Parts: sequence; structure tokens; C-alpha cells
Amino acid sequence: MAPALRRSPRVIAHRGMSTLAPENTLAAFRLCAEHGVRWFEFDCDLLADGTVVVIHDDTLDRTTDHTGGYHALTAADLGLIDAGSWFGAGFAGERLPTLPQVIALMNELGLDANLEIKSLGAGAAHARRLVAAVAHDLTALAPEREVLVSSFNPVLLGEFHRLAPQWPVACLFEDRWWAGMWGPIADLLDACAIHPELEGLTEKRVRRIRESGRDVNVWTVNSEERAAELFGWGVTGIFTDVAQDLPGDWRSA
Repeated sequence: MAPALRRSPRVIAHRGMSTLAPENTLAAFRLCAEHGVRWFEFDCDLLADGTVVVIHDDTLDRTTDHTGGYHALTAADLGLIDAGSWFGAGFAGERLPTLPQVIALMNELGLDANLEIKSLGAGAAHARRLVAAVAHDLTALAPEREVLVSSFNPVLLGEFHRLAPQWPVACLFEDRWWAGMWGPIADLLDACAIHPELEGLTEKRVRRIRESGRDVNVWTVNSEERAAELFGWGVTGIFTDVAQDLPGDWRSA
């Protein structure tokens, strides 16, 4: 029998409150607290000086006023990059945050988070430095706070788990990579959760994961009706762009 469903299903704000503020910024994360959303998700990559930066894409083009890659930049360059004006004039001057800044905000506001380690092809040496830097920065997280570390790349997750086994990890899967893989990979990584995409997900798949003793957190769910159906299947959490529109007891879980 599958483990009991959480009393209050968990809502995780995808890249923060990303329909109310520019994604993956401190502004978007602060709005979680204002809307009673306990959990948010964000993405991490690495700058040339070893600074862990919060950004989803592998270029600056979509979410800043700059273009091109950022792997050759340093923390000093972040003050020159506007990560808010693209979203709205009221967010002009919003910066790309660093992981230490996000951790400090979590400690200050009592927020918990899913940290996704990006795997965008910058090379093995870059990936090893990124994983080590994330593990280092997380030591500043207050003991009462929670973090779940996820990635589409099981090799990165395995290296992170080796360096920092105290932090729980979760495996991200796209539907086309699903068949026959989730169980062996999750077992090897001692993963506590599987994060499948919504497309192609079935109640049978959810039941199998839950029977393995793991949580199931689905991305990306922007309908309350669909979320309710998934929770009825035994899903333990959803990533959503519209956390502000979902029931308050889900947001605070």
C-alpha cells in the first residue's frame, strides 16, 4: 500500500512567484512569504569566480537586459545586470541573486526550497565546481529550514550526494526518459522523491513511486482542478507558476 498522503498537499512556487515578479529573483521569493507560500523552487549555475548564481537559462538573453552566456562573469558583474525590467518597470534594477543571498532570505522569512542544479553542458570540470559550491553554500542554511536538491542529471546528483549526504535529493524526469529508469536511478542516489513532468503522468506511475516510499512532486501544474486530481492519486506536491491562486492550506504545507 502506498504511504499515506500528506495531510496538506504541498505547493511549490516555480522559480518563485513567477507570474507576479521576475522569475528566480529575490523579489519573486519574497512574495512567497507575502502570499503564505512556504516552498519555492529555483535554479543554480556557476560563475567564473565560483559564485553560485540563480538563473534558469544558460544565457542572459531571456530574463535580463544583457545577452550571451554568463559562465565567464564574476559576482562583481551582477550589479551591472538588470534582471527585472523585462518583467515590468516596477522591478527595474532587480539583480540575479546568488545562492548565499537566497539562503539568507530563506533564513529570514522562514521559507523552504527546492534547489535545482542545472545541467546545461558547460563541461565536467564546471559541473564538479558547481556541485561543490552548492554543497558549501548550503552550510549557511538555518537548521530549522528545509531544502530539497534536484537535477535532471543523475551524475550531478550522485556527486552532490557524495559530498553532502545530509541533504535530501530528488530526481527530475521528463516523460520521454521515464521508462525503466526512475527506480534504479533513485535507488542508487538514495533519492527521497521523484519529480516527473505532468505530461504523460498516470495514476499507475504515481502509485508505483509512492509504493517505493518516495514523494512525488509534479511539474508544472497551473490548474487547481488538475492539482486536486493529482493529489487524489497520491501526489505529494506540485510545482506551479500560480501558487497565489491555490488554496491556502496547500500553500503553507
